[in-house]
Amino acid sequence: MLDFGLCFPHPLGGAAWLTGDGTPDLDRPIYTWITARMAHVYSLGELLGVPGSGALADTALAGLTGILHDRDNGGWHPSIAPDGRPADGKSCYDHAFVVLAAASATLARRPGAQALLTEAADTLVHRFWEPDHGMFADEWDTGWQRLDGYRGLNANMHAVEAMLAAFDATGRQEYLQRALAVTGRTADLAQRHGRRLPEHFDEHWNPRLEHHLDRPHDPFKPYGATVGHALEWSRLILHLEAALAGSAPDWMLPAATALFAQAVRDGWAADGRPVFVYTTDWDGKPVVRQRMHWVVAEAVAAAGALHTRTGDEQYASWLRTWCSHVREHFVDLRHGSWWHELDPGNRPAASTWAGKPDLYHAVQATLIPRAPLTAGLAAACALMGAAQ
Repeated sequence: MLDFGLCFPHPLGGAAWLTGDGTPDLDRPIYTWITARMAHVYSLGELLGVPGSGALADTALAGLTGILHDRDNGGWHPSIAPDGRPADGKSCYDHAFVVLAAASATLARRPGAQALLTEAADTLVHRFWEPDHGMFADEWDTGWQRLDGYRGLNANMHAVEAMLAAFDATGRQEYLQRALAVTGRTADLAQRHGRRLPEHFDEHWNPRLEHHLDRPHDPFKPYGATVGHALEWSRLILHLEAALAGSAPDWMLPAATALFAQAVRDGWAADGRPVFVYTTDWDGKPVVRQRMHWVVAEAVAAAGALHTRTGDEQYASWLRTWCSHVREHFVDLRHGSWWHELDPGNRPAASTWAGKPDLYHAVQATLIPRAPLTAGLAAACALMGAAQ
């Protein structure tokens, strides 16, 4: 997969959206989240000793410190259009990925990464953290003057991932405490909603369970419960538990296993076929039946992490089942990487995702089942690379 992404550098800087055969789609914007994800995965490659990965990580980092950075207002633009114009707004989701990229690059000892991590983590916390709620807000305007009323769990999930990675890179306990606050509230939300996670909220963090009922296919804010996010949260709880070591609360492993079990009950073979659906309603019935690569990638990663944590054979069995499913349906043996979306007949589709824009979920799915449980994946890759 790292070979598939070799052509990601965009002529303007940052990472281009990749098409199905790995060539850059220069008609699409340069996205901060894709650029940050590429910096992250090639930093992992550098830590694992994959030749050429460090230089590609540096290229992505240069996009984050260059064209995607808002020099006038601070923080990061969501994207840059092909004509060089930045998109409006500031997103917690984007900033969380910048922190992740900078933390992984810091552990990979890439030049300038530590300074980027300091700025990105400070911006994420200063601009988005809401101490009264113990959660991160979602969206500002470009100049940081108006905070949008929408709140979302997806951005908080990636903020937890970012806080864990930042802790690995800096040792600062405050990052773990914020990750614990968000994760504890998320576990409580799951318990109060049948182990299905509300994704959308108002500014007071009241769930908006019918949000985007008319737009169920939205790529970032779909209606209903998102199966892949429950699996991703299950795994993140285990990473946080490992980071907290002897001080981890006793609710963490039960919460992780319960989220995993409900997601599998709702999402796997929900329409009679051995595949994951994308979303369900609040009774667990499928809504969007497209097969997203990132959902099964997170299933593989969660099963691997749970098996590492517990040694329970059921998780090894699920891991084997889903890896076989990935090989049969998602891996593109001709062009490389994984198809990002399949239709209900398991044929490549593009109703939500066109092409194969980045490598993040698939690369992590190949590594997490064989990695030690650490706060962030880069720290685990550093251990694995040192052992080679």
